[in-house]
Formats: sequence, structure tokens, C-alpha cells
Amino acid sequence: MPTAAGSPSSSSTDASLFIATSDTDENIIAGGSGGASGAGAGRAQSWWECISKARSRILDLASLLSSPDLASIADSDRPARSLLESQAAAAAIASALSSPSSGSDDDPFCNWLYDTLQSSDPELHLVALSFVPLISGLYLSRVVATGAANSPSLSGFEAVLLALYAAEVKARSGRPVLVSVPDLSLPSLYHSPGPTARQRQLPPAAWPPPKPSVGVLSPPLEPQIAAKSTKRTSIVAVALDSYYKSISSMPSRSKIDLCEFVSAWAGQDCSCRFELDDDDPSPSSAQSCLSTSFSSSPRARISAEVNEGIEGTSDAMRSLALCQSPNGNHCNSEEEWSRFTRKGSRVPLPWELLQPILRILGHCLLTPSNPQEVRHSASMAVRCVYARASHDLLPQAILCSRCLIQLDNSTRKSTKTVSGNASKPNTPSQLKSHNFS
Repeated sequence: MPTAAGSPSSSSTDASLFIATSDTDENIIAGGSGGASGAGAGRAQSWWECISKARSRILDLASLLSSPDLASIADSDRPARSLLESQAAAAAIASALSSPSSGSDDDPFCNWLYDTLQSSDPELHLVALSFVPLISGLYLSRVVATGAANSPSLSGFEAVLLALYAAEVKARSGRPVLVSVPDLSLPSLYHSPGPTARQRQLPPAAWPPPKPSVGVLSPPLEPQIAAKSTKRTSIVAVALDSYYKSISSMPSRSKIDLCEFVSAWAGQDCSCRFELDDDDPSPSSAQSCLSTSFSSSPRARISAEVNEGIEGTSDAMRSLALCQSPNGNHCNSEEEWSRFTRKGSRVPLPWELLQPILRILGHCLLTPSNPQEVRHSASMAVRCVYARASHDLLPQAILCSRCLIQLDNSTRKSTKTVSGNASKPNTPSQLKSHNFS
């Protein structure tokens, strides 16, 4: 039965509701404060568990390397980060992984890397990820150099690469990696396209709607339980793609390792590596180009032949003669090229593998925060990839590597111009200071 608004029963009901609501609010506040303290305790416990796991992994590594100095890293505030930035630890691990007997199923360092990849600590994961270039380079180079039939057991390397592959399969959930291509028929901030020939024949209301253009960057990944000969390239490519996703956190020595392996994988030492670097057709430049290994400009060669006549042409042809290198590659600059550290051996480079390689080289080449050694290694590597793609007739790789080389050249020119202007004695700032003085 309804109660009148102002009746005693209505007032008591309102008071009961107020008291109940107050009690509920107090309970919520108490529960909230308890939940906040519980969350803080959980975060502290999680932080301490990460520190303990990192110290345990570092002590295990120190026992494998028989290095008591490495154990001191475990006492730092951020042991995983200290291990990632330790050059001594990286050199010791790289030396162990590069030994001729490494990579087998009982290799303790491969087992250590595999277990570290399974860690939930992101910084520990980065430590293992920083050795992906070294493992990938050693794995592919040894498989190709020794042949599939005579290759030693490399199941240790394969286990690390398969762990990264399995994690990426789980992350993608059977979906491909897609990229949206902008429709140039639609106006944008930078252009206003006119109607096409088909659209001119129809009224604007009858124009067909634009269809979104979507490209497949990477097809769906199939789960793999073993590194089959037909899937090795795919597995290494996925591992390098995982490395690229965290490349901003990778140390410089890891990036240099990858650039050096890429140069060896390309294995193309011919002079066409530098054909995009010399565009000066003057006779003096042509003569200097013919006498060094860093010259293959066609205009320079033609200019030298015209100026020197028949005898000069013969000398030019002799200087450009290709010699056979020990690994079967043609090279006109073995002496100069030997100054650049080489690792590994020539391997097949399909577009599937070149995609993550070119992304990594682009980062190493164009990121301003990278040191000069990383940029130099990437500059040499991308020129080797361009030469290899030109010989293998891979249009996508030719286009990408050519763009990276041109960007590298323009960056170097702008840097040289800025440094040259800064070194001039009569700069505007100095003139201004002289006038005021």
C-alpha cells in the first residue's frame, strides 16, 4: 500500500535508506583503501620477483662463463638492464656462441637464452633478444656453408629461433599483418585530385565509392615444431621481425653484428655497390674513381675513356677487370673491402627475409641517436644488399635499398654542409659579435 509523502512511515523509510547508504559508502571506502594497499603490495612483490629472477639468471650465466666479475652485476638495482648494457658480458657470450662447437642441443648458452626468453621480465627478454642477430647469422651461415647433409647439429640455435617464432604465432592468432595503402583518388591535405575519365561520364552522385586498398605485409604464420629446410628463412625472418620491434632498446654492438652479417649474407663485393655514390662526371673525378675501388659511375668511365684515348681505355678496362674472390664472388676491391669486418657467408636472400633486414638497416642508418659506428656498418650493409638485389633482379629490394642509399647520401651531404658552415671564420654570429664589440 502506498504511503503519503510526509507521513511518519515515509520519513522512517528515508532515514533507513540514508543509514544503509552511509554504511555502504563506508564499506566501499574501507574496501577501496584495502584494495589500494593490496595493489601496492602486489606491485612491490612483483618487482621483487623480477629482481630475484634477474639475479638468478645472471648468477647462472656467471657460472657458465666462470666469470666472478659478472656476478657483481646481480647486485645492481636493475640487474637485467645492467646485463643488457654490459659490454664485457656481451663479448663473453658472443665468444661462447661463436665457437665452432656451439649451437648443439646441449649447448648451455643456447639453453640459457631459451630459458631467458621465457621470462616474464621484459628487460630479461631484451637481453636474450639482443643476441638474435648473432644466432641468426651463425645459424644461416653454417647451414649454407656446410650444406644440409653435412651440417652439424644446430638444434640449440633452432630452439631459440623457434621460441621467438612460436611467441609471434601466438600473438598474431592466425591473422596476417596488413597495411592500409592510401587511396590517391581521394583528396588529402597535400593534393586535390581531379575526376577520372570514368567519373567525368557520370554525375557526381553516381560516382562509385572508393574501395580501401589493403596490402598483406606478412601472411598468417603456420605453427612449426621443427626448423625444416623449407621453413628456415621464414623462422629467421620472424625472429628478426621480433628483434626489430624492440630495436630502440638494443645496444649498439647488437646492431653492428646484424649489419656485418647482412653484408656477409649478401656476399656481393662488386663495384656496383657504390654506383649511387659518385655522380661527378668531371675527368679528374673519373680518373680518381678508376684508380680506387669506390668507383663505378658509368659517366666517369666514359669521360676517362674519351680523354685518354685507346691506351687510356685499355688501362681503364684493366682496372675494372673483375677478379674472382675465394668465396666465389666477383670483387674489384678485395683489399679495401677487407677493412670492413666480415662475418658468416653468402646465403639465399628472398624477399621474405629482406623485409625485416631492410627495416632494421633503415633504423640503424637514419636514427640520429645511433652512434657513428652503427651508421657506418648499416651504410656498408645496405649497399651490399643493393648490389645483391641488382644481380638477383629483386625489384622490391632494389627500390627499398636504393631509397635508403639516397637518404644516406643526402643525410651525409647535409651534415657535411652544416659542419662546413660552422667551421667558416666569418659566420653571421661572429660578425654580429664583432659589430657590437
